[in-house]
Amino acid sequence: MGVVEDNEPPSKRLKGPQGVSKDYTLHKQTASTSLGDSMARPLSLQRDDETIGLKGIIKKQEFVKIINRALYSLGYSKTATILEEESGIPLRSSAVTLFMQQVVDGKWDECLSTLHNIGLTDEAIVKSASFLILEQKFLELLRKGKHMAALLTLRNEIVPLSINGVRVHELSTYIIYPSQFLALGLSDQDTDIALSRANCLEKLQKLLPAAIMIPESRLEHLVEQALDVQRDACVFHNTLNSELSLYTDHQCGRDQIPSKTLQTLQEHKDEVWFLQFSHNGKYLASSSKDQTALLWEVQDDGQLILKHTLSGHLGAVSIISWRHDDSQLLTCGTEEAVRRWDVSSGKCLHVYEKAGSGLISCGWLADGEGIVSGMSDKSICLWDLEGNMLECWKGHRTENISDMALTSDGKIIISICRGNTLLLFNRESRCERIIEEEDRITSFSLSKDNKFLLVNIVNQEIHLWRITGDPKIVSKFKGHKRTRFLVRSCFGGFEQAFIASGSEDSQVYIWHRGTGELLTKLPGHSAAVNCVSWHPMNPHMLASASDDCTIRIWGLENQKCKGTATQSNGKIHHQPNGRT
Repeated sequence: MGVVEDNEPPSKRLKGPQGVSKDYTLHKQTASTSLGDSMARPLSLQRDDETIGLKGIIKKQEFVKIINRALYSLGYSKTATILEEESGIPLRSSAVTLFMQQVVDGKWDECLSTLHNIGLTDEAIVKSASFLILEQKFLELLRKGKHMAALLTLRNEIVPLSINGVRVHELSTYIIYPSQFLALGLSDQDTDIALSRANCLEKLQKLLPAAIMIPESRLEHLVEQALDVQRDACVFHNTLNSELSLYTDHQCGRDQIPSKTLQTLQEHKDEVWFLQFSHNGKYLASSSKDQTALLWEVQDDGQLILKHTLSGHLGAVSIISWRHDDSQLLTCGTEEAVRRWDVSSGKCLHVYEKAGSGLISCGWLADGEGIVSGMSDKSICLWDLEGNMLECWKGHRTENISDMALTSDGKIIISICRGNTLLLFNRESRCERIIEEEDRITSFSLSKDNKFLLVNIVNQEIHLWRITGDPKIVSKFKGHKRTRFLVRSCFGGFEQAFIASGSEDSQVYIWHRGTGELLTKLPGHSAAVNCVSWHPMNPHMLASASDDCTIRIWGLENQKCKGTATQSNGKIHHQPNGRT
């Protein structure tokens, strides 16, 4: 009653110290650092150079060993044993198996002796492995209160290795100041010692060459690499990683790119200049020449309904900026003022103004407790939420263009300081870096990881800059039309793998970010498309704003069309034809 039969061959069992449960031994040391069976009896002689696969580049012995390693890691020890016996290919040599068992048993002197017999040729690795073993021996002696023996181990065995001087100094302080060792909270309980030895074995496994001790999860790593290669080679990939399969080679079709108008929003009364989804994707804010900004709520079914109309600006609203928690947003008029709004109520919380100078751009500090604005006098100002100006960096720091970006940590302010020059200003260190383009810059946007800038210039090109380290153009995107108006582009899709842009020819353009290939053009608007915004959570939703006074919500071809949203007497009505 209550006894579990153990049919595992004795040679497969990894013995642990007393007091450690069998479950712990099997899981922690057999599954994670499986010994295998170096004594497996081959049914046929195996050639070391035998290969498999159509191209003949996979070494059979390595292939079988990696499969065996995965089986042990997954807990299929009996199956792994059978594979070793049938293939005649042991997971590791008898010397390595003995070495690992000696580590688990704490037989440190024997372990050091065996270390020199497992096939290591790099003396540096031998020394590093010896250090790990002797460090474990030293700590266990201290656990047991054997301070003199620990001191002799440190003086006669560890120090002569002449490596890891900093760590040797730390170990010596444990003898001189025992309280520091006690502060580590190490005990001499068998279970704690067994865990410590298992960790030591994991460190040794990472240190030793893979040919001697195959790394944990090596097969999984190879499979993930193969999936990454397939995904990266798929220019239309726009799905979650969970949808990748091992059964077939991965290849997405064009149907993964938003290309169908699902809903047309036509509440604005004039040209729509800007729009942006909130960080959590629950809202879309849009601004217009009609002097208003509209706040749309994204329903669970993907349909957008009007939540608030934000009125109060005296001119066209040119830019919108969301607070990091999406509870508030900023709207900026054209050389007028910045207004801060509460998303829940639609109430204007504050108006930021500066006498004699208009505000042309805005952005939030990382903590949401202050805002930054570009001024018409070419300065950049920092305000607290109550409207007190905290700092003002004067000089030629911004152009009369409404784009401004702050990195997610709030340290770097990015602005257009001259016609073809971007300024990256560190507001803490006051350091400045510049990026010079080949032509006049019209707009830009910052990637989610703060490592890339997407820069639109007047020659009808979009340049992707890597801004970490030495700034460098890594890709160019061409094809869209821009001759007179301000046209904006954005990152988007799964892992921001795509670039979308408006265009004066009334279409939305989408490129693959990695290859620069133009994937599709989306017709539907009847005038210039000024701005686009890709949903941050749903890679299949894209929004576009146009001079035709509408916003289009794009989705996949197989999605149901939601129709056209208009408002009458405060109610939303839907026209089923999906057209303006």
